[in-house]
Amino acid sequence: MSISAEPSVALDAATGAEWSFPVEGMTCASCVRRVENALARVPGVNDASVNLATEHVTLRAESGAALSAAAQAVTDAGYDVPRDTVELSVSDMTCASCVGRVERALHAVPGVVGAEVNLATERATVTVLRDAVSADALAQAVVRAGYGAAAVTAPVGTEAPARQDFWSSPHAVTIPALLSLPLVAPMVLEWFGVHWMLPAWVQWLLATPVQFVFGWRFYKAGWKAVRAGAGNMDLLVALGTSAAYGLSVWMMATAGGHHAEHLYFESAAVVITLVRLGKWLETRAKRQTADAIRALAALRPDTAQVRRGGQVATVPLGDVRVGDEIVVRPGERVPVDAVILEGTSHVDESMLTGESVPVARGVGDALTGGAINAEGLLVARTTAVGAETVLARIIRMVEHAQAAKAPIQRLVDRVSAVFVPVVLVLALATLLGWGIVGGDWSAALLNAVAVLVIACPCALGLATPTAIMAGTGAGARAGILIKDAEALEVAHRVSVVAFDKTGTLTVGKPEVVALHAADGDDSALLARLAALQAGSEHPLARAVLAAASSRGVVAPVATGVRALPGRGIEGVVNGMALQLGSEGLRASLGAEAGDALQAAATRLRGEGRTVSWLVQVGTGEGAGTPRVLGLVAFGDALKPTAAAAVARLRKAGIRTVMLTGDNAGAARHIGDALGLDEVQAEVLPEHKAARVQALQQGGAVVAMVGDGINDAPALAAADVGIAMSTGTDVAMHAAGITLMRGDPLLVADALAISDRTVRKIRQNLFWAFIYNVIGIPLAAAGLLNPVVAGAAMAFSSVSVVSNALLLRRWRPTSAHPSAQASSPAKEATS
Repeated sequence: MSISAEPSVALDAATGAEWSFPVEGMTCASCVRRVENALARVPGVNDASVNLATEHVTLRAESGAALSAAAQAVTDAGYDVPRDTVELSVSDMTCASCVGRVERALHAVPGVVGAEVNLATERATVTVLRDAVSADALAQAVVRAGYGAAAVTAPVGTEAPARQDFWSSPHAVTIPALLSLPLVAPMVLEWFGVHWMLPAWVQWLLATPVQFVFGWRFYKAGWKAVRAGAGNMDLLVALGTSAAYGLSVWMMATAGGHHAEHLYFESAAVVITLVRLGKWLETRAKRQTADAIRALAALRPDTAQVRRGGQVATVPLGDVRVGDEIVVRPGERVPVDAVILEGTSHVDESMLTGESVPVARGVGDALTGGAINAEGLLVARTTAVGAETVLARIIRMVEHAQAAKAPIQRLVDRVSAVFVPVVLVLALATLLGWGIVGGDWSAALLNAVAVLVIACPCALGLATPTAIMAGTGAGARAGILIKDAEALEVAHRVSVVAFDKTGTLTVGKPEVVALHAADGDDSALLARLAALQAGSEHPLARAVLAAASSRGVVAPVATGVRALPGRGIEGVVNGMALQLGSEGLRASLGAEAGDALQAAATRLRGEGRTVSWLVQVGTGEGAGTPRVLGLVAFGDALKPTAAAAVARLRKAGIRTVMLTGDNAGAARHIGDALGLDEVQAEVLPEHKAARVQALQQGGAVVAMVGDGINDAPALAAADVGIAMSTGTDVAMHAAGITLMRGDPLLVADALAISDRTVRKIRQNLFWAFIYNVIGIPLAAAGLLNPVVAGAAMAFSSVSVVSNALLLRRWRPTSAHPSAQASSPAKEATS
C-alpha cells in the first residue's frame, strides 16, 4: 500500500494546505482540462493543477471535506481516484458512544473517505485517498479523541495472543468482589431479620481500594471523554459511583463520632465490581465470536515438504514458491494451493467448503491449502501461495464481513450520539426533582446514581457487530462466505431467486445421456465412438471416453483419425471408414437416418441435448454408400440437489426463475424437471442484468445465482449476488455471497443464515433498548437500588453477546444426509 506522510504545511487560512493524490484514466491534454474544470467547481478548492506525466492532482484545500469533495468531483468526471484501506486496532472503547466518537475523529482527518469502527473486534476500517494520509496520522487522530490506536495487518482473531496482565485477569474481578462481599452482607442479613452493620470506618476501608484502584479505569477513560468533549459508559460509572462514595464519606464525616446509618459504600463498590465482571465476561464472549477466523487461520501449517532436485526438504511456508513440487503425506494438511502430479487419495475439505464427506482426488485435480490428506501420498505442483491462496481469500472475505457495519446499525449510531448527554440530563433532573420536591437530598443523590448506573450504551454498541460476527462465522463453517454485512442483512428479504443454468443448476460438463444404435447394439456403437475419440481433448470426446470406461467398453484402435474442421472427425475402425459429426455432416453425406432414429434425434434436441451422428462412409479400402450406424446425445446433467433446492425455496414462498441461453423447448424441459416457477429462455449473457432488473419491478428483492464471467453483471445488478466458487473469480468478486461448494441447496442455507442473523440483531437491539427504556424510568422514580442497576447494566452486555453466540449452533440443511437424496433432477439426466 502506498501511503505518504503528512500534507504540505498550510500557507495561510485563505489558501489552505497543499495536497496531492493520484488520478487514473487520463490519456491526453483534454483529460487534464476536464479534471481541472471539475476541480475548479468544488467549493473550498484553490489553485488545482493536474500533471498528466505523473498522473497526480495537486491542490490547496481549505478543509478535509473540500479534499474529499475534490476527489469525488474527479470521479464524477469519469476518472478513477485510487483508494487504500487502512486497518487500525483501537483500544479503550467501551460502548456505542465511543464508536461514534472514534468514527467522527477519523472522518475529520483530511483524505479520509470513509471510516467504520467495530466495537466487537475493536477494529477501525478506514478508506483513504492514496498518498493523502498516513496510517500514523489516522492513529494520532484516534489518540487525540482519547483512545489507543495502532496500524495492524493481521486478520481479526489471528493475532498473537496478548500477554495477560493483572487487570485483564480474573483476579481483577475476584479481589474487588471479596472486598465488596462484607459490604453487601448486612443487606442480605436484613432480609432474614438479622440487624448487623459494619463500622463506618471498616466500610470506608473496604470500599476505597475498590473505588480508586479497581475503578481507576473508569476515571481514566471518563476523563479522556470529557477532554474530548464527549461522554461514554465509563463517565457514567465514574460519576455514579463517585457520587455514592462521596455521599457516604460526607455522611460519615458529619456523624460527629456517632454511628452513621445508611451509608452507600456498598452501592459504589458493588457497581464497580459488577461492571468489571460484566466487561470480563463480555471480553471472553467476544473472543468466541472470532472463532471462525481463528479456526480458518489454524488450517495453515507453518511448514511444507518441498521436492527439489529429487530431495524432499522441510521448509517454512513463506519459502514455498509457485511451481514448486510439494509432498503431502497421509494425515498432513495441504500447505498451499496446488495441482496433483502423482498419487490418489481422499481429501477432507470440511473446514473450507462445509462438505463433511472426504472427496476423491487424483492426478490433475486441484488441492486447496488447509485441506487434510487422508490416506495416500500426494505430489503436487504449487499454483498459489501466501495471500493468493483460496484459504487466504476466504479469511479476507470473512474478516471484511465481520468488520463491516450493517445498515441497521445506523439507528444505533443516531441513538448513541446523544445517549450520554441525555442520561446526564435525566440524572440531574432526578437529583433536583427528588431533592426539591421530596427534600431528601440523600435519596435524591442515590436515585440519580441509579440513573447513571443503569444506562448502558455498551450493549447498544455490541448488539449488531457480535451478531454479524457469529452469523458470518457460522456461514463460513458451512461453506457460505458472506462478503459484506449489507448482503447479510438483505438476503433474508429475498422474494425471487434467479438461477443461471450451466454450472449452477447443472454440473457444467457434458456427458453421454443417450445412445441409439441402428442395429440395437449400443455397446458396439459406443466402442466405435470411443475409438475415434481416443486421442482428443474435446469436452465431448472426454464424455464419450468416460461413458465407455464406466460401462466397461473396450475401444479398438482407430487409424487415420483426423478432424473435419467445423464438421466433426473421421477415422478407420476395424476396417470401417467412419465419420462422426453433426446433423449437417450426416445430411451432406446423404445418409438416411430412418424414422426411429430421426424421431429420437428430434426428441433429444427438444430436450436441449447435443446430437452427433456416426456414419459409415465405406471400408478401409474405399468409399461406399454412406450408412447411419447410430447417434449419441450429450447433455449437461442437472446437479443431484438442484430439484431439492428449488423445492425448498418454493416452500419458503420464494419464486424461482432460470435465465438461460437455451432454446425454449430445452429450457422448458429443465424447468419442468426442477419445478421452477418461471423459465426465461434464449437470454444472451449481456441481457441477463436487464432481466434481473425487470424481476425487481414491483419491489421484489432478487437474488442472482451464477458462476461464470457472463454472470458478473447480473450478480452485481441483483439485490444479492450469490456466486458458486466452482466458477470464476470475476463472478465471486461481483457477488456479495460466495458458496464454497457448487451445491444449489446452499442457496437456501445462505438465505436461512441471513434470516437467523437478522433476527438475532433485532433481538439484541430490543434487549439493549429495553434495559434502558425500562430501567432509567424506574431508577428515576426511586424504584431501583444502585446495586441492582449496576448488575442490570453489567449483564446487559453479556446477555447481548451470549444471545449472538447462539448462532454458532446453526447448521445448514444441505449438510443433512436427507438433503442429498435423489430427486426428479436425477431422472432428467437419463
